[in-house]
Amino acid sequence: MLKIDEAAHPHKKLQTVILHSEADTQRLAEQLAALPLSGSIWLAGDLGAGKTTLTRYWLHALGHSGAVKSPTYTLVEPYQIQQKDGTVKPVYHADLYRLQDPEELSFIGFDEYLDEPNALVIIEWASRADSYLPPPTLFIDITQAENNSRHVELRLSKVGQAQGLDLSAIKI
Repeated sequence: MLKIDEAAHPHKKLQTVILHSEADTQRLAEQLAALPLSGSIWLAGDLGAGKTTLTRYWLHALGHSGAVKSPTYTLVEPYQIQQKDGTVKPVYHADLYRLQDPEELSFIGFDEYLDEPNALVIIEWASRADSYLPPPTLFIDITQAENNSRHVELRLSKVGQAQGLDLSAIKI
């Protein structure tokens, strides 16, 4: 079995990009959509950092053609996205900012989203329920800089690394 030296290939599991414009955000979303991602993705960043904007572009890059509503009040917005190969990709966009107690997730059947085969669950403010949620595939942390750019750190979890995912192709 071929073993890759992680020290020689650090960009496989960690990548940092700087977004200077909304077009950069769209390019990042298109690159994320090209990855074979499933499981949960945790989006972190202050209010207004661009989490929902990134998700909107990501859903469009996956093939969703309609509007993308923020799930701030509904907690979860579901999407069934028709793929080019004829299959349907279930994608759930969650925003846990208003979550009072992580146990609320069990009341709305959140586990079913996480257990659905091939589903992608993009979760804003996942830290509000990190004791309840299983480990994500990918962490995305967005930080606003003083010059209105966004610094985005993408980090594969052990789950993502075990899936053989590679972030080295992500470039802006």
